[in-house]
Amino acid sequence: MGIETVLMLVNRKSLDKILDTQWNQVYDLMTNGKMRHLRPEKLPRLNRDFDIDCEAEILDWMETIGQREGAVKSVLQDLDDGEEGLLQFMQFASPGSWECWEARSYLYLDVALGREIKDRTELYSIGTWETLVSKLSNLPEDEFADQVCIDWMERRKQLGETLDEKEDPKIIPTYEAHARNSRLLVHAITEWQNSSENIGIVGREHLDAALWGHGEFNLTNYLHG
Repeated sequence: MGIETVLMLVNRKSLDKILDTQWNQVYDLMTNGKMRHLRPEKLPRLNRDFDIDCEAEILDWMETIGQREGAVKSVLQDLDDGEEGLLQFMQFASPGSWECWEARSYLYLDVALGREIKDRTELYSIGTWETLVSKLSNLPEDEFADQVCIDWMERRKQLGETLDEKEDPKIIPTYEAHARNSRLLVHAITEWQNSSENIGIVGREHLDAALWGHGEFNLTNYLHG
């Protein structure tokens, strides 16, 4: 399995309530599953960890820090890796995420933007995603999915690869995966743009938490702003 690109929607109201709660109180409440009322309702089509799994990740991380005085945000601000904790609390406050193999993300963004994404830096840049959001927000999902699949097939032809499912049994599953991923990307972006509460945080697996998000919603800026 490859590295995944992630667009995580975060309910800012839920997140800020957690950040304003006392550190030790959050630990005690989450230990007993009593903070779930602050977790937004899951968006059915997007991915999200189960409550108990997300809580376990947060509690394991909090135990490495130990008991602290003050609100969660102030504790995180005093840590060298406070963004790591913020990312975990964002995952708890998320109604869902779009996740896709990074190698496939290049295809979807190339099609959406009408140009080639040259490298990983450009793939995650603020300029790339600002333009992507403007292009895909409220676009019919099937329209974009068709564009992606046609582009993918043309690329295979140019490389001399077969499109005959009898010769390559992976053709149909890959086609369906591209169609599904591209529809969900439009869905996630549209949910983000049409919501007054959700913000979009872009990142990737194994990326330093301080590099997740853009502008005021970059995790370092959000934590210290």
